Amino acid sequence: MDVTWTVKYITEFLATALLIILGNGAVANVDLKGTKGNNSGWVIIALGYGFGVMMPALMFGNVSGNHINPAFTLGLAVSGLFPWAHVVQYMIAQILGAVFGQLVVVAVYAPYFKKTENPNPILGSFSTISALDDGTKDSQKPALFNGFANEFIGSFVLFFGALALTKNYFGVELVGKLVEAGYDQTTAATQISPYVTGPIAVAHLGIGFLVMTLVTSLGGPTGPALNPARDLGPRLVHHLLPKSVLGQAKSDSKWWYAWVPVLAPTLAAIAAVAFFKYLYL
Repeated sequence: MDVTWTVKYITEFLATALLIILGNGAVANVDLKGTKGNNSGWVIIALGYGFGVMMPALMFGNVSGNHINPAFTLGLAVSGLFPWAHVVQYMIAQILGAVFGQLVVVAVYAPYFKKTENPNPILGSFSTISALDDGTKDSQKPALFNGFANEFIGSFVLFFGALALTKNYFGVELVGKLVEAGYDQTTAATQISPYVTGPIAVAHLGIGFLVMTLVTSLGGPTGPALNPARDLGPRLVHHLLPKSVLGQAKSDSKWWYAWVPVLAPTLAAIAAVAFFKYLYL
């Protein structure tokens, strides 16, 4: 699809907003007091985030690449797989999309934030919290170390896996042959290849299932974020919204931890994309 870069920026905004609405919306449904999904379990949250990545990928993957993640955008740029001239615009669109998506979640669940008496489910409906954090100063150091390891490893698997699914999918060889024969890349991948082999859409389905699996397998320690925009944007919203909106149980936004889900996925993305490029591109 031939679209302008402005449309791609808008698409990244919309796609990231949808990720937050579906992902953090699932967390709010499970964790906030009084909802019909209250205490329905971790699997619901995994499904929310998995489909929160899968749906935008299927809807917008052919428009903007569906990065929905500043770390991924930066990692691609560092390895020469995305133009530096558009990195900042993509990142701004993603963070603003995350903020907008979180505001939608707050609007939908406003009465239930006020019913909730524990500050952790309130913040957890916005951003990640380490399971080791018990509110004491002594718990912060192990929370930071464990959280960083969890976010880095999970993010590395996500970014490496996303590239592998979308670059090494069944039929990629055929697409390459068609491009060599003179066909446009998009035409070869979306209009011809699906008739004779697995379409790239299947790869986007796989990314959603990968996220579901990561949340169920590596999500115990932190959440996890795997995405600076997914954590930073909503955490800023949590910080700015008053108790009159989020209820009297709203506590601090734990900014002492906020650098972990920003830095760890960013470093993981740079490493994962570079490693994938070294092996396969």
